[in-house]
Amino acid sequence: MNELEYRETYQSVNERRCVFEKTINSRRCSCEKSCRFHLADREGIACKSATANVLCGELLNQMRSNARFALHMTSADEPLPHAREIKVQTGGLLGLQSLLHPEKSAADSVENAIGLVDLAISRFGRLEALPYDIIVQAIVRFEGRKKRPRNHDQ
Repeated sequence: MNELEYRETYQSVNERRCVFEKTINSRRCSCEKSCRFHLADREGIACKSATANVLCGELLNQMRSNARFALHMTSADEPLPHAREIKVQTGGLLGLQSLLHPEKSAADSVENAIGLVDLAISRFGRLEALPYDIIVQAIVRFEGRKKRPRNHDQ
């Protein structure tokens, strides 16, 4: 299956792509509304809730927009390279988790993404009111996994 066929099949199979798919696939986050599926030799994440998907999308857009300067981006509308997207998704959710659950500030994973979103809305009224300066600090501090050295002997 070539990449174009894969993407077309993926879109037809996955009705509602999880906004935090990258961080969930990296095993740094889970969500009660997510559903894993396999396509060819890859794993995808679907969202079981249209409402949750919209809320998570709004949060991710807010995190991208607020982290734009810190990540040296000129626009928050452009697609992010994979490593930066992981940094925003995972670092942002970890920052939100630390903000809402200070006892989990040393955690390196998030238990339930939509649970954090729901709690954030109940505490702050709306996603736009979150203290993004604190969340952006967590995004900047987050380091993904290190690149493995290539073995040129093979």
